[in-house]
Amino acid sequence: MRLEDKVAIVTGGAQGIGRSITSTLAQEGSAVVITDVNKEGAEALAEEINSAGGQALALEGDVRSEDDAQKVIDATLESFQHIDILVNNAGIVRDYLVISMKPADWQDVIDINLGGVYNFSRKVIRPMLMARSGKIINIASLAGITGGRGQANYAASKAGIIAFTRALALELAPKGITVNAVAPGMVVTQMSERVRSFTQDKVKSLIPLARYAEPQDIAKVVLFLASSDADYITGQVIVVDGGLGLGPRW
Repeated sequence: MRLEDKVAIVTGGAQGIGRSITSTLAQEGSAVVITDVNKEGAEALAEEINSAGGQALALEGDVRSEDDAQKVIDATLESFQHIDILVNNAGIVRDYLVISMKPADWQDVIDINLGGVYNFSRKVIRPMLMARSGKIINIASLAGITGGRGQANYAASKAGIIAFTRALALELAPKGITVNAVAPGMVVTQMSERVRSFTQDKVKSLIPLARYAEPQDIAKVVLFLASSDADYITGQVIVVDGGLGLGPRW
């Protein structure tokens, strides 16, 4: 197994892409800490993993809260003694044209999507520094590269994650810690259902590989970045979009 004896924290790990990431890391031997505002979902997934012979711990937490982030780090260290991998996955959408976007819609997306990455990354750095190793993997988005109509808040938060990833990679590389990002295109999840329904699947016709991503497509890339195969990769953004971001095709 590629992650034997490793310990990973996955924020927003109870559903969607996060659930697939959590399950994949666990299947490859990592102990997983699932932190999510959805306590019941996190506990159900942890029980599923533990019943299958893995190691999982479910912790309720809001990524916007510094205190919650610290509690997750402390509980992980108490249970497993070390932290090898952090996957900053938690995120939301509040899609509106800017003219219709309320300040709260803007702030909630920035605070959760970008602020959560800052909070958990900052808190995990110290134990990783003590170990002189670690992997921080941030879930960005194609929207953070190309923008997205009606998604100014979401695109800004994901663009911020990309810049944060590169800056933090420079800070931590001398200490043996890598920081990378994965930028999915359109993924089949509950969170993307509104967009897929609104566009009547027209986006799919723009994807050269002619299908939406499944959560597992993203989880496989996260697994690669979390493994020793990616030890010499840092500060990178891996786009997983089926070619959607390549631009017009004729």
